[in-house]
Amino acid sequence: MAIAKVSQIKPVRLSSVPLFPSPLNSPRAGLMPLAPYASDPAETRGRLYDEQRGETRGPRDAFQRDRDRIIHSVAFRRLRGKTQVFVAPDGDHFRVRLTHSLEVAQIGRTIARALGLNEDLTEALCLAHDIGHPPFGHAGEDALEVALADRGGFDHNAQTLRMLTRLERRYPRFDGLNLSWETLEGLAKHNGPVANPPWALAEVDAEFPLDLKSFASLEAQVAALADDIAYDNHDIDDGLRAGLLDLDALMALPEIADLWRRAERRFPNAPRAVLASELIREQIGLMVNDMIGETERNIAAAEVDDVAAVRAADRALAAFSPPMARHERALKRFLYDHMYNHPLQEEVASAARDIVARLFAAYHADPALMPADWRQALPESEPGRSRHIADFIAGMTDRYAIAQYRAAVGSIELPEGF
Repeated sequence: MAIAKVSQIKPVRLSSVPLFPSPLNSPRAGLMPLAPYASDPAETRGRLYDEQRGETRGPRDAFQRDRDRIIHSVAFRRLRGKTQVFVAPDGDHFRVRLTHSLEVAQIGRTIARALGLNEDLTEALCLAHDIGHPPFGHAGEDALEVALADRGGFDHNAQTLRMLTRLERRYPRFDGLNLSWETLEGLAKHNGPVANPPWALAEVDAEFPLDLKSFASLEAQVAALADDIAYDNHDIDDGLRAGLLDLDALMALPEIADLWRRAERRFPNAPRAVLASELIREQIGLMVNDMIGETERNIAAAEVDDVAAVRAADRALAAFSPPMARHERALKRFLYDHMYNHPLQEEVASAARDIVARLFAAYHADPALMPADWRQALPESEPGRSRHIADFIAGMTDRYAIAQYRAAVGSIELPEGF
C-alpha cells in the first residue's frame, strides 16, 4: 500500500480527536498555560506521512511524541560516544555530545517555562540539535566538508535533518522519525532564517517545505541560546579540569573577575575548584535570567500575539541584552584563543581530521570495506555515492571511527588526548 504524504501543509487540530476521555489524562493536564505566542501542539502543521491508523501510544501530544522519538533513536544514543570538546576522552568527568545535549535541554526547558513556551518542543529541539555531528566534533566536520567539497559539502546542522528524516529507520511505513513540522522547522532555523540551504537541507525542504526564509518559533530560538549558555559555561568547567584553561587568565574578563570576587566573599574558606564551580553556576543563572528578561522586552516591543507573528518578525526575539551579548562574545573569543585553538587540542584535531579523510578515501576506493548493508545501498553515481559514504562516517562514534580506521586503513599512532 502506498504511503500517504501530506500534499499541503495545513494546521491539524489534534485536540479535536478525544483519544482520552478523562481530562486528567490530557497530555497537558497540570502544566502551565501556554503564552499566545507559544507553539501549540493542537495547531501543528502535521507530519510528512499520515499516521492516522488508530494506534494507541499513550497520552502524549505531537511535540511529546517528537521528543520521545528522538530519545529512543539510535542516533541519539550514539551521541554518548561523540566529541564535545575532547576527542574520545578517557576521563569519565568530561562532557560528550550526549551529556551536552541533556544540559542544553535542562537550560532550554527552564527558559521555556518562564516564558510560557512549549517545554516539550523546546526540549525536543535541544536534545536533537547535535545529532548530525560526525565523530571528532568540528574536526570531523571539517574533514567531511573537504571530502564533499565538489559534491555539495557537509554541514552538521543539515545532517541533523537528514538523519532524522531519512537515515534513522525504525518505522515500518516510512524512513526517518516522521517528526512534526514544527520540530523540523526549529532544527533547520534555530540559528535564524536560511537563505541558501545546503543540499541536505534543501532536499528536506523540497519534500516538506519549512519556510526557511522566516524566523523559527520562540522555542527554537530559546534552544539556540540554551546551547550557547551550556557550552560557554560547561566548556570552562571541562577546560579547567583538563588543565587547558588557567583560572587566573579567566579573570581578564571583567564579568568573570566580578563573579569570582562574589564567590570568594560568600564562601571564603572554599577550595578554588569549588569556587570555580560556583562561578560557573552563577554565570549560568545570570545568563538565563538576562535572556528571559530581554526576550520578554522584545516580545512586548514587537507586540507579537501568536506564533505566526514570531515567525514574521524582522529579527530574533529571544536574545541576550546588549551588555550580556558583548560578554558572551568575549567569553567565546577567550575560549577559542585559550582552549579550542590550544596547541594540544589542535594536534588531536589534526589527527582526527586525518582519520576521517583517510576513511572516506578508503571507502570510496574500495566499498567492500564498508559493512554489507551500507555497501549494498551504495549508489553507483555521484554525488550520491560520496554522500552515502559521508552518511556512514557521520554516524560513527569517535571510538568506532578509530576502530574502522585500523580495520580499513591500518595502524595509527594517536597523540595523547585520544
